[in-house]
Amino acid sequence: MKIALIQSDLYWEDALKNRNNFESKISQIDSEVNLIVLPEMFSTGFTMNALAMAEAMNGETILWMKSLAKQKNCAVTGSLIIAENNQYYNRMLFVFPSGEIQHYNKRHLFTLAGEDKTYTAGTEKVIVDYLGWKICLQVCYDLRFPVFARNVENYDLLLYVANWPKVRTNAWDILLKARAVENLSYVVGVNRIGLDAHNYEHIGHSQVVDFLGNYILEPQETEGVFIVELNKNVMLETRKKFDFLSDRDIFEINI
Repeated sequence: MKIALIQSDLYWEDALKNRNNFESKISQIDSEVNLIVLPEMFSTGFTMNALAMAEAMNGETILWMKSLAKQKNCAVTGSLIIAENNQYYNRMLFVFPSGEIQHYNKRHLFTLAGEDKTYTAGTEKVIVDYLGWKICLQVCYDLRFPVFARNVENYDLLLYVANWPKVRTNAWDILLKARAVENLSYVVGVNRIGLDAHNYEHIGHSQVVDFLGNYILEPQETEGVFIVELNKNVMLETRKKFDFLSDRDIFEINI
């Protein structure tokens, strides 16, 4: 699978400017890719102003994602603010080239920023089947909770989108590697760069880690489009050789 990670600064609470910015970057991809990954709340930045910033599932940003997926003949994913049934969600959308959409509502809301006071937490772990790959969708703060991400479904790729600040970058790097090693899975983490409206600095560190904890793409600190290719067969062969997942604990998650 060929994946394009888009690392960028974000325009605060300006969906149109953010869509135009990402579209400009994506238009420069001159090779075929299977999946384009955008950061958490890529259309607004990590805002608690859900009342003004939320969109519906047929809103402009999702229509843009569907058009982009069709145009590039690839899947597009990232999270944005969605209003549904009088509630707000930090929702990760996975848009297929066909226009079909699957979504994951962020389970672990960032209480330090009051995200839990504005948004409704998700209750389901979501595994997307795409081109023969099983992809587990996760958002930012979910990274700190290994039980929820535990690979009990034999997924192939664990995908995190984030607005993770510079001050905690060391944790981001450590935990992405840990999730890869403990789950014998590829891990992709896509973060933003730049200052947000609260003067929190982000330095990206978007990266790709293989199932043994080796970097396929080392942490990046510049704005750009980074393309990697993942080999599922190599991962499956490694799982046969090191069958650690067979020894995982049996547990239940109470939500």
